[in-house]
Order: sequence, then structure tokens, then C-alpha cells
Amino acid sequence: MAADAVAPGTAAVVLLSGGLDSATTLALAHEQGYCCHAISFDYGQRHDAELAAAARVARALGATEHKVVRLDLGSIGGSALTDAAIAVPETPGEGIPVTYVPARNTVFLAIALGWAEVLGARDLFIGVNAVDYSGYPDCRPEYIAAFERLANLATRAGVEGERFRVQAPLIDRSKAEIIRLGQRLGVAYGLTVSCYRADADGRACGRCDACRLRRDGFAAAGVTDPTRYR
Repeated sequence: MAADAVAPGTAAVVLLSGGLDSATTLALAHEQGYCCHAISFDYGQRHDAELAAAARVARALGATEHKVVRLDLGSIGGSALTDAAIAVPETPGEGIPVTYVPARNTVFLAIALGWAEVLGARDLFIGVNAVDYSGYPDCRPEYIAAFERLANLATRAGVEGERFRVQAPLIDRSKAEIIRLGQRLGVAYGLTVSCYRADADGRACGRCDACRLRRDGFAAAGVTDPTRYR
């Protein structure tokens, strides 16, 4: 779903969580020639180590700017990532896991869309993946396609003939393929944090689903895992 190289200086908004997938997405958008405006969200998640990682990644990968938007998704709860009373599971279970944050990608993409309209950007990049993932409904191709249709219906730019694209270039890649792509693009994965329960220093627990997917991806890619585990 990635675009070909674009005219230099073409603006894009890139959602940047500080994790492996979003870092690779930012590197890919930068390689294609986009002027990348990175956006991260302080949404009431369990730790802010991923926000520190996002800042490091934005600097390292040449983002034009990095905006952090503060939200309070913790006020509605419903997820182990925003409610301390819900434990983060250490083993995969049946169905959609409790680490799913209700409507998170919809909220994030909506805010990114608004910023894109202000910037005059028509491309939004998001690092969702529907191969090696936890089964979140807002990481599927049909969701991305539906939000792109919404973006073109719900904005002044859209109804005036400008077309927004929601690009999810990693959506059909395995974690190993993503890591190999990032290696080619020069992504320093040691800067990133994926763990749901990272400590204040960004060290990973090594047991949650995010850690499992990340660790297995490096092993399958034949790449040394740079993750700092506690």
C-alpha cells in the first residue's frame, strides 16, 4: 500500500508510537521523499517510555517535526494499557486481548487527519500490521480502507477535490519482513520500545504479547535483538 517516490517536500503525517513498526513506517515514508510530520499521543498509557522512544526515533530518522498530543483515554478505561486494575496478560488468550484500547486508532487517525488538513498534507502513514499482530480490529486492511473513505467524506479538502490517502505499508508483512526492511532503511531498533509493561528506563518485560511478537520477529529475521530486557 506504499506509494512510489514523491516530489521532494511533499508533506505527510506519520503516526509514531515509538515502537518497531511505526519507526519502520517513518523511515519508509522518509525514503520515499516525504517531509514527515510525526505525531505521537500521550493518551494515558501505562508508561511514557514509548513517548521518549518516539522522540528519539523522530530525531534519528529525520522527521521535520514531532508533535505529542495529550488525550485521556484512561478516563474511559476498558483496556489493560489504560487501566491499572486490568492486568497485562503474559500468554495469548482467545479473541481480542484486553490490551486492545477501544477506538484508539480511530481517535489517533482522526487527529492526524485534522493536522494533515492544516498542513496541506494529503498522506497519512500508520504502522499497523495484520500478519504478526494481536488481533486488534483497527489493524485490518478493511479498517484502513474504511477510514480513508471517511477522510475524503468528512473534510473540506476531501469535498473540494483533494484526495487523502491512508498508507499502511506494513500491513501485509510479517514481523521478520518488517525488521529486514528496517535494516535496509537504517532503523536503529535499539531506540524503539514495544513492551506493554516497559519500566521507566524503557526496559522490556520480555513476557507480554508485544515482547513475544518482537522477539520472535528478530529470531525469524536472523537479526540480533537489540531490545533491553529487565
